[in-house]
Amino acid sequence: MSILNNIARTACILTLALPLAAQETALDPASAVKIDLPADSPVALVSTSMGESRANARGGAMVIDLHMALTLRNTGARRVRGVVLLVTAQEFAPGGKGSVARPCIDVPPTQEFTVPVDIRLVRPAQMAGGPLVRVQLDGVLFDDLSFFGPNRLNSQRAMTFWETEAQRDRAYFRKVLQAKGERGLREEMLLSMAKQADRSQLDVAMNRNGRGVGNAAAAQTTTSASVAQFAFLKMPGAPVEPVEGSAELYGNEARAPHIEVLNRSTKPVRYVEIGWMVKTDDGHEYLAGSVPGSSTAMVLSPGQRSRLVPDTALRFSKAGKPVEIKGMTGFVSQVEYADGKVWIPTREELNASPLLRILAPSPEEQRLADLYAKKGLAALAADLSKY
Repeated sequence: MSILNNIARTACILTLALPLAAQETALDPASAVKIDLPADSPVALVSTSMGESRANARGGAMVIDLHMALTLRNTGARRVRGVVLLVTAQEFAPGGKGSVARPCIDVPPTQEFTVPVDIRLVRPAQMAGGPLVRVQLDGVLFDDLSFFGPNRLNSQRAMTFWETEAQRDRAYFRKVLQAKGERGLREEMLLSMAKQADRSQLDVAMNRNGRGVGNAAAAQTTTSASVAQFAFLKMPGAPVEPVEGSAELYGNEARAPHIEVLNRSTKPVRYVEIGWMVKTDDGHEYLAGSVPGSSTAMVLSPGQRSRLVPDTALRFSKAGKPVEIKGMTGFVSQVEYADGKVWIPTREELNASPLLRILAPSPEEQRLADLYAKKGLAALAADLSKY
């Protein structure tokens, strides 16, 4: 999964600082929200539940808190593996739109499923006419990895990576069950849950213009800037290899990272993502983010090099305190070929590296862990045998 640039698995919305005075009103689903599905959509709207959705007028803005659920039906002939919705209150202003995703599902034809929509949007109070919010279908992914939708959010790529991760992790736990039985599966699942509980994280603030993030004056008075080179973890099966990279370190900030990559495969590549770990001054390593392909039009031919140069600055903290960065390590996390097929690290490659204890588990591994915690080993084993 992309850490910084992919659409989020839950919506990421900019919340504006607004006056405290507010007039709160409940939303009427008939007039406040328009569900706009195309005529040939493979999913159909069954019902809408608004839950505790509210609109607050604050100064010159209206803040819309959606806590709704859409019940959809698979009206196509293939099993649905994921859905992404675009949710819009206004098209271009900050805080005006976002997305919600339901990955790693398995919905056969005619079956209904629910997509929760928990999101905050902002629009000018003076906007008049029409619904407050419009919900559109950005994409549906099927079990054969085919796709339907306008793909305005690059949701096809994101859901294809998520589904490929899901297939990898299901196959891994199924193999454990076959080789070691239910006792071995239990031990592996307990280990996964322990890693999830123990995984330590940094707070990362990002500025996409490459300058310092927030007020870093205190750090700048005591720390001089330095250019640090990336180290790289080797992934033997990766079709793209990072060969050189650096970023400017300034106390707890990393600015203008760039990484040069080489396409070692025999196929053209149109997207590369480099995962990024940082080492702090106490020697601990944390997942920081990713350096994505710098252009949606990138095509990296076999044997060709390209430089990934996102205009980004990152600032790191933990428990509200700045954390000084002492080193960086990169690794290939995702590759998309020009034909739409994707590559991700295998479980064997993850197990042979420090990544498994640092990376967040895939949505599918989280789902399987939740299933085991709530319903037990028999339910987990039955689920793994389904598909």
